[in-house]
Amino acid sequence: MLMSRRKKISIILAVLLLLPILGWLLLPKGPRDPLPFADPWRQPRPLLRAGQHAVVAGTPWAAETALEVLEQGGNAVDAAIAGLLMLYVTHGEASGFPGIMPTLLYHAGSDTVLGYVGVGVAPGLATRQRMLEAGFEHVPEMHLWAQLVPAAPDGIVALLQAYGSRSFAELAAPAIRQARQGFPVHQVMAKNLDLSLAERIGYSWLMPSNAEVYLKGQWWRPIHHSDRFTRPDLAQTFERMAAVEQAALATGASRGDALQALRDFCYRGEMASAIVQYHQQHQGLIRQQDLSNYRGKWERPIVGHFGPYRVYVSGCWSQGIALAEMLHILEPMDLQGLGHNSVAYVHLLAQVIELAMMDREAYVGDPDFVQVPVDSLLSAPFARRRRRALSEQAFDRLPPPGSIGGLKPYLPAEPPGTVKAAGLKAGDDTSQIVVVDSAGNAVAITPSDFPMTPIIPGWDLTLGNRMTQFRLQANHPAVLQPGKRPRVTPQAVMVFKGNDFYMALNTPGGDNQLQALLQVLLNHLVFGMDIQRAIDQPRFKTSGFPSSFSPHSWESARLLVEAPLYEAVAAGLGEKGYKLKPAPRWGIDAGVGAVMRAGSGLLAGSDPRAETTAKGR
Repeated sequence: MLMSRRKKISIILAVLLLLPILGWLLLPKGPRDPLPFADPWRQPRPLLRAGQHAVVAGTPWAAETALEVLEQGGNAVDAAIAGLLMLYVTHGEASGFPGIMPTLLYHAGSDTVLGYVGVGVAPGLATRQRMLEAGFEHVPEMHLWAQLVPAAPDGIVALLQAYGSRSFAELAAPAIRQARQGFPVHQVMAKNLDLSLAERIGYSWLMPSNAEVYLKGQWWRPIHHSDRFTRPDLAQTFERMAAVEQAALATGASRGDALQALRDFCYRGEMASAIVQYHQQHQGLIRQQDLSNYRGKWERPIVGHFGPYRVYVSGCWSQGIALAEMLHILEPMDLQGLGHNSVAYVHLLAQVIELAMMDREAYVGDPDFVQVPVDSLLSAPFARRRRRALSEQAFDRLPPPGSIGGLKPYLPAEPPGTVKAAGLKAGDDTSQIVVVDSAGNAVAITPSDFPMTPIIPGWDLTLGNRMTQFRLQANHPAVLQPGKRPRVTPQAVMVFKGNDFYMALNTPGGDNQLQALLQVLLNHLVFGMDIQRAIDQPRFKTSGFPSSFSPHSWESARLLVEAPLYEAVAAGLGEKGYKLKPAPRWGIDAGVGAVMRAGSGLLAGSDPRAETTAKGR
């Protein structure tokens, strides 16, 4: 009997459905070319002791590159830039080129601490009204409209022109080699890019250029730890930049003019054209005048005090001032009497962090657009008033910001809610490099930007989604405006004891950056731990203030606490109204790196929570 037509159709449909499933099952999903790699992630670290120079960087390759530059006679700026370029290659899912690079620099020759505002601005077409009319309540996370004007080429050139001694081509050569020959995928990178099959398919469909870089165009294959990873397009981009500089030098241009030619290539030349063309083709916001008009700048950092220490932080285009305020609130309090990491100590620090972050929310934004009351926020009377706001129980709602005469603080209107992560999270962090050279110069750079918006194809340019740190509330100090910088989470920190350089440090971690830095500083400055032990100690994190990232939500009285601290304080903090979530030992992402002066030598600490690596001699 002949098969019925309906049955034939059913069989054909079943075969058509099964074929892609069978095809997917047969596709290769394992590693392509695994490399031997002793990953430092969550491994104990020794305290590094050095007699001449030291570096801490976000990956082992960046640390080794920076050290080689120092060993070959380069200074701290040369080493920091070489290490930074290597970070763009080996930690690009967290610190992509040409994203942001907040910088602090101590120049020993002039005994001067300077900051460089290495954060781009909103394009001229990026208005609050445009976002609202498009139906957005917040700057969208995975959208071309979330891209800032790039900052890194400007920052790299500015540092090298003012304080460097080597050419860009020389400093970029190790990164170019590594990008071509590849490196083993490290644990933090694997964690950042741990996408499900559905997410990989979605990533490939939404952002094909990103998928080409990070998935090598193979949506069916997950990323594997220790697998060889290459960045050929980024290598070619750095080669193009180096060629422009070298061509200028070949015509007799000075070193400074050759670096300027490199900068022009990025902001007025071929690289700029690639960015502008992509934005015009895909209804983006960046235009040539945004790139041509962009300028970073040097600034005097904000200075806080804690006992005999001066603490320098990045300007109010970052959240750095909140760290200085935390230290001011805590300075006269008997922290040793409370006991390190006791219930009372953790409760106090959590509340101080939340109070300072609420003041960040209320008053802090790009100082070119906002009159930030820096002197008031860091005054002794203000710190006393904030201490009076402390309570015996956890804050069960957002505490109000401190009052400052004549100013109306921004007050969040939305109800508290759970802090939300992006639906597709391809890179959730930042990276770092800290260098101190034999002459006493120090540099701390905290680069960041994630491949959560389209990468410029053929160039491997990650413009990131830092526009999400703007707000769309008209009265917010970080409200979106053309030409304005968002109030970003990355910043750098330097500490002086009396008149002498003492330490430079930084960390990834978003809103957790200041929390981690505060705990490490207190471990060292108050409780006398060496810097490695201070970094290793278990930490906690609060989310009791509005997140810097869209959708800017929060969760009051909620703490994430690492083991073994969780076991010691869970019951006591629960009685104070906190809801605790345990994390593994070294399980809260924020890889602090620090280099400090110790007599005639240097000490350096690196965080087992990240790939952070210390090197020196």
